[in-house]
Amino acid sequence: MQTLAPASRPAATIHRAHKPVRLRTLVLIRWLAITGQMTTIFFLAFALGKDLPLAPAMTIVALSIALNLVASIRYPSSHRLSDGAAASLLAYDTLQLAALLYLTGGLGNPFSLLFLAPVAVSATILSLRSTLLIGLLAMVCVTVLALVHRPLPGARDGAAFPDLYLYGQWTATMVGIAFLGAYLWRLAADARRMSDALVATQIALAREQRMSALGGLAAAAAHELGTPLGTITMAAGEMLRSVAPESELASDVELIASEARRCRDILGRIAKGPERESEHSYLWQGLESLLREAAAHQHRDGVQVSIEAPGDGALHVIRRPEVVHGLTNLIENAVDFARSRVMIEAEADSREIHIRVLDDGPGFPHDVLGAIGEPYISSRSGGEGLGLGVFISKTLLERTGGVMMISNRVEGGARVEIVWPRAALESRSTPAP
Repeated sequence: MQTLAPASRPAATIHRAHKPVRLRTLVLIRWLAITGQMTTIFFLAFALGKDLPLAPAMTIVALSIALNLVASIRYPSSHRLSDGAAASLLAYDTLQLAALLYLTGGLGNPFSLLFLAPVAVSATILSLRSTLLIGLLAMVCVTVLALVHRPLPGARDGAAFPDLYLYGQWTATMVGIAFLGAYLWRLAADARRMSDALVATQIALAREQRMSALGGLAAAAAHELGTPLGTITMAAGEMLRSVAPESELASDVELIASEARRCRDILGRIAKGPERESEHSYLWQGLESLLREAAAHQHRDGVQVSIEAPGDGALHVIRRPEVVHGLTNLIENAVDFARSRVMIEAEADSREIHIRVLDDGPGFPHDVLGAIGEPYISSRSGGEGLGLGVFISKTLLERTGGVMMISNRVEGGARVEIVWPRAALESRSTPAP
């Protein structure tokens, strides 16, 4: 089975980062927790002289110290954790706090409020699934500590807290975990959506700036190339008049003249600009007719271009210049690289219109496949080309609501597929004659 990959990694859609948090952040939070735990243990044991299980408590704290040291030595400070790895570390912190509270009075210990800390951290930086798991683990620990724990250090004659107090403490902690986790996760989700929207806007603005720069380059190129093309056309006309019609050079001279005229037509369309071209751009056109227009001038000796489209004539689309120019560039690339054949296929279902440009050439190099579609990324060898053709096509086609996907065919060659919602291209009324 063939897998299609988006042509541009940062473009298509903006998702949450796969590795949302740095290891250093969690390490620093744990160092703060360790400092507070050791300070509390030493203050109770030595300053107040309370009967505290010092050895087990220090062993639990030492495990956290060892974990922090291993993480700091093994990984660089910039190392980022996956969602699952960060959730595992927060789960350890929850269990470590539960172990300390078991030794020091359970829910009767005022520091049981710290169960809210790992839940708050998870809700801020991790996914909803991880936050739910951390919250569930904290609730289980709180429930177990309400039932099983050692006496609070300093309690007289093993006196226990009233059941009503413990029940209230358990209820308050459980409600705090649920409310704080849900509230912080919602706030963080809103912040992430705003951040994603800002990134998407910045990417769109950057692409528009690049397209504007390319438009300026195109206008300058059209101006500069006008004179030499005129000279070539004039020289080709003189050669054609001086060469006998039956000469072997006559067809070559005619080809040079026709290609020069084609170049002047292209430069003329560039010079007219989109405002003047748009007067006749948005007309109804059959899908197959649009594909034939895009492929009309794409020929190379030994390469056959075939078009397969819905043949019932019922599907008409809006002729948009962006679609024609974008498809023309893609077909031209396919013809340049094909060995013997280029296939242009079109399909339409009740929701989408698909157009595929296939060739039997060498395909895209795997080392640049994921970046094809970005400016100045070219698959041509020897430094030929600027790597702008696919970028321009992708930008133009995305303006019309399409999504372009690039891959290599299993049987060899390149595959470019563009998918539009039918509403973006299909006419909603019967086309005029």
